Amino acid sequence: MGASSSILGNSRRMLMIEYLRSSDGRAELREVVDYIAEREGDTNRKHRKSVYVSLVQTHIPKLEREGVIDFNRGIVTLVRVPEDVTVYMETVNKNDISWSSFYIGLSLIFLTVAVYLGNFHLAMASLIYTLVGLVHHRKIRRI
Repeated sequence: MGASSSILGNSRRMLMIEYLRSSDGRAELREVVDYIAEREGDTNRKHRKSVYVSLVQTHIPKLEREGVIDFNRGIVTLVRVPEDVTVYMETVNKNDISWSSFYIGLSLIFLTVAVYLGNFHLAMASLIYTLVGLVHHRKIRRI
């Protein structure tokens, strides 16, 4: 299993890379823990401790072995981002829409036009865009 596929297999590793990319490649472990806990929707002390332990015992050593990060004296430094990882990292600004929302919205337009025109092929295109949007949404949510 290559670096990209093993990183994609865990949301905390992806969130750590996402945070490091947004902070110029370097952050204190405490900041990374707070970010991940916030993204997971639970910032209480017990959950932050759980995030900390999983990072220190599992995720940081794995990412260090793969040459993705360096961890020294409480500072996590991003060394490199595996090429395939960025494909799955979708950052959406406050007023932007995600690709999955775009695909699903486009499918609704196709479906409306397909029903109005009675066009079977356009209805099939609508179904395909809906499926693409849902698959993309599931991959992004998992990460």
